[in-house]
This record gives sequence, structure tokens and C-alpha cells, in this order.
Amino acid sequence: MSVPPIITLVLCLTISILRAQELEAMESDLDALEKELQQGCSSTLHTRERLNQLEEKLARCEKYNFTGSMIETYVFEFMTKHFRGLNLSSRMDVKTGGGRRLRHAMKFPAELVEGVQARGVDQKLVCIYIHSPCIFQDAHNSSVLNNNVLGAFLQSGHVAGLSRPVEIQFWHDMVLDASNATCVFWQPGAGAGSTGSWSRKGCETTHREGTVICHCDHLTYFAVLLSWQLPSGALSLAQLASLTYISTVGCSFSAAATLCTLLLCCFSRQQLRDNTTRIHMHLLATLLLLNCSFLLSTLLATSAEGLCRVIAALLHISLLCTLAWMAAEAFHLLLLLVKVYNVYIQHYLLKLCLFAWGLPMLAVVAVFVFKSDTYGYHTISFSEDNRNATMCWLTSLPAHYATLCYAGLILLFNTLVLGRVVMILQRIGWQKGQARKDCATVLGLTCLLGTTWGLAFFSFGVFRIPQLYLFTILNSLQGLFVSLWYITVHRRSKPGSISNTSR
Repeated sequence: MSVPPIITLVLCLTISILRAQELEAMESDLDALEKELQQGCSSTLHTRERLNQLEEKLARCEKYNFTGSMIETYVFEFMTKHFRGLNLSSRMDVKTGGGRRLRHAMKFPAELVEGVQARGVDQKLVCIYIHSPCIFQDAHNSSVLNNNVLGAFLQSGHVAGLSRPVEIQFWHDMVLDASNATCVFWQPGAGAGSTGSWSRKGCETTHREGTVICHCDHLTYFAVLLSWQLPSGALSLAQLASLTYISTVGCSFSAAATLCTLLLCCFSRQQLRDNTTRIHMHLLATLLLLNCSFLLSTLLATSAEGLCRVIAALLHISLLCTLAWMAAEAFHLLLLLVKVYNVYIQHYLLKLCLFAWGLPMLAVVAVFVFKSDTYGYHTISFSEDNRNATMCWLTSLPAHYATLCYAGLILLFNTLVLGRVVMILQRIGWQKGQARKDCATVLGLTCLLGTTWGLAFFSFGVFRIPQLYLFTILNSLQGLFVSLWYITVHRRSKPGSISNTSR
């Protein structure tokens, strides 16, 4: 017996109205959940119940996608016998400390439906991305990477023991490894009012640069658990703030002092006749560039990534050039004191400029052109709330270690030269009335040769925090110290009183 057309029409209209009402209720629930997540979940259990209700409604929908600032949902419908896998990326705006937008991804293998009994029926895959930790808080108040939780489940029910695991990718801009970041899944509590917990069972963790990849053999909510193992000398937020303040003030004073000294020498051209003074001016110029680029690297840490990379490369150039001119100062001092007679080196100052300006610039420009991601947002972690500070600097560990080796060799050479100077002073004899002057000379040469930068190699154990403060104070004020030393010593010397090493 055929159904009258009017009845069919009424049924279709009724179904359409019911679906529209269901979608409207779904959207209302998502908006309410979004507001609760934004407010920090005043009641975790209530928010979790609302999430469970949302999961049930999404499983009944044919297709529904939602993207908000705190939650994102996807519903996919497919035939089990035709399922060949699925790759899904988040569209939610997740910003890092450096201002970059990161996306997370989930890859579902074809073996996802291997446990589904009815192979010929429609199946629904529900994916939920949550950018808030308040729903999934365990008894230990654990922290997860960037507060991101990614979940997925099938309409048919529980999925576990997959022969080929699901792959979940979490992007980040932090320094993470197997010791402080692990893939976990959420395990609900046994009782109705009990909290759940994070578990590692069934998940494997792989670390790549900027990415944590989780391979799990089941479906549920996943995250990357942060378990910081901080050393006893780890920086606190207050210590980082005080060090930042000291370095900013010190670099500002040094930049002003070096600029004034350079201008003073430019207006007093007679002081630039000998190579000794010219080398001092080059060192002051590099210190001015170093202080200014350091101040910019912290101020522009939240700017566009391209600009941050340029500032980081400029900071790297200025540091390498400053160290190179310190080595040039040591070499020139060695020729003046150790060699009794004048040594003639053709185009002496030009060769020093090629070494101290040309080589560092050439190296940094080559790295910037061929591997620009060596520079960018550098994260500084501290011990409170797993938060981070950001500056524009090196992001590559090989480049970082290469810079340390370069600095170590120069500082070793400068320290040996300084030791040779002290031996010469001792051999001449600490004449009465000259001891104070000789001590002042050694202290001035210590700043001039940058041997205080060697404190960077003693940043370990109980020495870490005192060394950081001492390193920050002395080296941020190096430009000021060198300027004062030049004004008090070299401005009093008569032109031509210092023997030239070359022409």
C-alpha cells in the first residue's frame, strides 16, 4: 500500500524541523561550552558533563563542523568498507609566545575500523580539539603542552588495540625532549564524582624540531604531558625579571657611553692617528652595535617572524664581531709588550678589519641565506607555571655550540695574553707607588679583552644563579667600562707616544 504524498511531505518537513532544532541546540551547547572554557571552568565536573553530552549529540549528527577560539569539532561519516584513512588538521588559531600560529594534526589509519563488526554500515568519526586544560585536570594538577587536548572516537563505541596506531602531532616553539614531554591520554575516573588521570599506556612519543608526535593504539583524548625536571639553580620568574632589568639598564648605559666616546673621537681627529686608538674605536663600535641589537632582540620578540630573524642575525653578527675585536686588541697588545722592537705588518689595520668584521659577517650572512631558520624566536623557560619568555636569537643547537666554541677559543687566547701581561708587570717589579696603577691597568685590560665573558662557561650547579647575575652586570656594562678606561687613560697620552706596530 503506497503512502499518500501529503503524509510523505509532512514526514519530510517534520524530520527537517527536528534536525534544525537539533543543530540549533548543538550550536547553543557549543557556545555555552566555549564560554565556560574561556572563564576557566568554574565547575570542572559540570563542564565535563556538558562535554559528554556534546559528544553524544555529535555522534547523532550527520555532519557538523564548528571552529571557535577554545574548541573545534568535526564529524565525518563514511562506509567502513570504503575507509582508507583520514588526515585532519586543526583550523583553530593557536598563538605561541612569539606570535606564530600553530596547527595540530591527527592521522587515522585504514585499520581504524578493523574492530568494527558491521562492515557495511555507515560509521561516524568525531574529532574534538580543545584549547583549555580545565576539563582534564588530574589530582596532581598536571600541565599539558600549550593547553591543547585532541580527542577522537567512533560512533560504534570503544576503539583500542589497533595494529597500526593513530598519529597525533602537536606543534610547539619550546625546547622539549623525552625527559620533559610525554604523550598521554585521558583516563576517566572510576566514580561519578572522581577526577580522571593522564596515562602513557598504549602511546609512544617521538620528538622532532618543533613537533611532538604521538602514536597511540586507541581513541580518546590525547595531550603532551609536561614534566619539567628543573635543576636546583633554575630561574624563577622574579629572577628572570631582575636579570632582564639589569641587562636592559646596563646595555642602555653602555650604548650611551660608547656612542658619546665615538662622537668625541670623531671630533678629535688627532687621536685617531695611531693604530691602537683606531682598534679601540672599532671595539667600541661593535659594543654599541651589540648593545643596541640586544635591546632590539627583546623588544621585537613578539614581532613578525621575518623581522625577528633579521634582528637575531644582527645580534649574532655583533656578538661575533665584538669577540673578534677583543681578540684583535689582545693580538695588538701582545705585539706592543712582548716584541721589543716595532713590527711592520703591511696593511695591518685592513687585515684586522677583514678578520674582525669580514669573517663574522660572511659566516652569518651565509647561514641566514641558506638556512634562515637558524635564527628566530628563542624560548627561555623558567620554573613557575611552565611559562616561557621569548627573544630573537639562535634556534639551532649546532649554531649555538659553534658560537660557544668560537667564543671559547678567543677568550682562551685573550686570557693567555692577559696572563702574559701580568707576568711582565711582575718581572719589572711592583715599584712603590706603582702597584695601584698596575692593578688599574690589569683591571682595564680585563674589560678591554673581554675576559669576563668567560663566566658563561661556569653556568652549572650552585654557581648558576650567582654567575648569571655577575655575568649580566659585568658584561652589560662592558661598553661603559671600556669608554671610561679610554677616556681616563688614552685621552691623557700624547699623540705618538704609543709605538706603531704597522703602517
